[in-house]
Amino acid sequence: MNEIQAMVEYMERERGLDRETIIRVIEESMLTAMRKCVRTAADFRVEIDRKSLQINMFAVYRAVESAPASVEEIALAKARAYKPDAKPGDLVEVLLPPGALGRIGAQTARQMIMQKLRQAEGERIFNEYKNTPGTIVSGTVARFERRDVVVALDRTEALLPASERPTTEQYQIGDRIRAIVLRVEKAGSGPAIILSRSSPDFVRCLFSLEVAEIADGTVEIRAIARDPGFRTKLAVASRDDKVDPVGACVGLRGMRVQNITRELSGERIDIVRWHSDIRQFVANALHPAKLDRVSLDEATRTVYVTVQPDQLPLAIGKEGKNVRLAMKLTGWRIEIEREAPQMSFEEKVANAVAELAKIEGIGEQRAEALVQAGFLTIEGILAAEPADLEAIEGFDASTALTVRKAAEAEYEKKHGTISS
Repeated sequence: MNEIQAMVEYMERERGLDRETIIRVIEESMLTAMRKCVRTAADFRVEIDRKSLQINMFAVYRAVESAPASVEEIALAKARAYKPDAKPGDLVEVLLPPGALGRIGAQTARQMIMQKLRQAEGERIFNEYKNTPGTIVSGTVARFERRDVVVALDRTEALLPASERPTTEQYQIGDRIRAIVLRVEKAGSGPAIILSRSSPDFVRCLFSLEVAEIADGTVEIRAIARDPGFRTKLAVASRDDKVDPVGACVGLRGMRVQNITRELSGERIDIVRWHSDIRQFVANALHPAKLDRVSLDEATRTVYVTVQPDQLPLAIGKEGKNVRLAMKLTGWRIEIEREAPQMSFEEKVANAVAELAKIEGIGEQRAEALVQAGFLTIEGILAAEPADLEAIEGFDASTALTVRKAAEAEYEKKHGTISS
């Protein structure tokens, strides 16, 4: 009885099984062992007193008037010593001595008890954690299995696979860590609780715990993109015009976001305002870069962005992380181009002269005269009246006509027939 009492108290205290479940498992296991190993009665019954944990084992016989023909039968006269009103054919229970199970039966019962208790414990753990995917749990690093981490939770263990933790994080046995429950699976050896610290949902849950406005639904996380261990972008929106969603997430003097950054071992977090206009959303997502122009091609879901040369490194980010996360966040492909540097007036004049001088029939000398007179392009020459061209210094009617025809030929070569 002392062994049974110690087992019940241990499983109840350390493994979280309720007392009634433990006792029933012991009763069922001993009954199975008796049916398998004893075989000296029609059946058996095991009963454990819920308070004293006293074990009572009963052999069940069938009462017969004549002499018993098998070990399953008992003479009616003897049966009435246990059941005074027994009649032929009745089942009669006889209390067995404590050692009736025998050494082999006791060993079999012990094995069955441990097996069924493990099953009961596994069922308890599965029921306790089956609705927890998407929630954060806290535990202690218990050991390492290759590159995976086994985390000790309350009365059970969970697995943090190498694929579900940032490559930048290193742990020691005994470290306290938090992670999100990714999934709970039933396995042959018991339930498997799979954790993650690299999932974007881990960051989402941390913000829900840290930011009251997210927890109560005032501020909503509309999108999230993450490069675990390095950088996360978060797009937030507010259901209340009076609440700044970015400010709520950052917190007073940045305390809220700093707490989460510490939990993520220094991972950088960009919090941007979500916007229904994809142009504005992309501009927000590429923060801290400042954009000059944003256009989009809806057919290919591509956004074209132009930035000043000094903003290009900020827009792309180290190893392309900023633009890559911005694409994940918005769901659009982003093409970034550098704005061509502004030309000076002298550069514009020289460029116009060079372009006109290339045209057969104009040449460099006439091109310089045309530009000095304000005719910088083919279109400008074609829009001019003949008198305007003849008025250019060094031009006469013949020169003006030659230049006009040269401009028409060049225009037709590039664009087709000139419209009247």
